[in-house]
Amino acid sequence: MAWSIAEVAKEAGVTSRTLRHYDAIGLLPPAWTADNGRRFYEQEQLLRLQRILLLRDLGLGLDAVAEVLDRQGRDSTVDVLERHRDWLVRERGRLDRLIRTVESTIENVQEGREMSPRKVFEGFETNPYEAEARERWGDAAIDAADERMQGWSADDAEKARTGYDRVHRSLAPLKAAGVPVTDERVQETVRFHYEVTCLFWTPNRAAYRGLAQLYVDDERFRANIGGGDDALVEYLRDAMFVYADRRLGE
Repeated sequence: MAWSIAEVAKEAGVTSRTLRHYDAIGLLPPAWTADNGRRFYEQEQLLRLQRILLLRDLGLGLDAVAEVLDRQGRDSTVDVLERHRDWLVRERGRLDRLIRTVESTIENVQEGREMSPRKVFEGFETNPYEAEARERWGDAAIDAADERMQGWSADDAEKARTGYDRVHRSLAPLKAAGVPVTDERVQETVRFHYEVTCLFWTPNRAAYRGLAQLYVDDERFRANIGGGDDALVEYLRDAMFVYADRRLGE
């Protein structure tokens, strides 16, 4: 069976314009196109659209969606859907905890009782990028990072909380002064950046270079790091490239 673009748009809750855009960027070509230009979709395209909408619901941009789908293309449809189902089950559990937290808060406020911080914030998402990270890099990598965090000392936790901002603030005047990224002062700052990163995971040369490029490519990281100064983000990327090539192994 085949469904027209209008039928698919209606059932999926998107616009025909959105589907045409997905086609234009190669994300979701139709199964076939009629002589009059009308697009038609079959089962394979419907399943792909479902995956696109699930990934978009996680907050991924279209470039990231394309990357994930390309990687998932090597897996079976059932494997991919099972991973999505597992994420949805986790998300349902988190929302259930949030509901219980809000209900408990209402009850305690009405009765004038105090709540501990743990009870006040139970169920709140601690990492807004976790869902996306699990899709892009897998559960094993994220679970390993979580396990590392459980073993942090107080100093480690403080370094993780403030370290990246310290790097950005240190690099800004160096960039403004025209200091090359190969300069030892810049590289010492990047060494500290690598130390902070290793609190979560230990990237090799290729992974650290990939992280550096992600900072530039992803508008969220770009805004957080540069605060509107894209040149600072590119400066950090170039400095990380130098550090990776000089200091890190394959």
